[in-house]
Amino acid sequence: MKRKNYDTVTEAMADLKKMGYTIDFSILTEKECLICHFTATELSPEDFEIDQFYRFEGDSDPGDEMIVYAISSANKNLKGIVVSAYGMYADNASSSIVKKLNTHPKH
Repeated sequence: MKRKNYDTVTEAMADLKKMGYTIDFSILTEKECLICHFTATELSPEDFEIDQFYRFEGDSDPGDEMIVYAISSANKNLKGIVVSAYGMYADNASSSIVKKLNTHPKH
């Protein structure tokens, strides 16, 4: 599958939703998992794979960098999106969930 380039986080998320990545996940470092607050679904690092990721830098401040992850879980039969501010979880770098996201495939 050819990797697409997106201009904005919103554009990437809209396209990923069209591809079936419909669940919005947040990083919950305290429990070392991803969580969907709407469905209360939790995914530990071994429950999901990173299918794609897209990095965006802020126009005026490189510190505004965001990463959009497209993730899937075969054992839970779901696909979702995680949006993370780059470096936001640096203080939690020892967290297993942060380590998993930081080992995204190199495209």
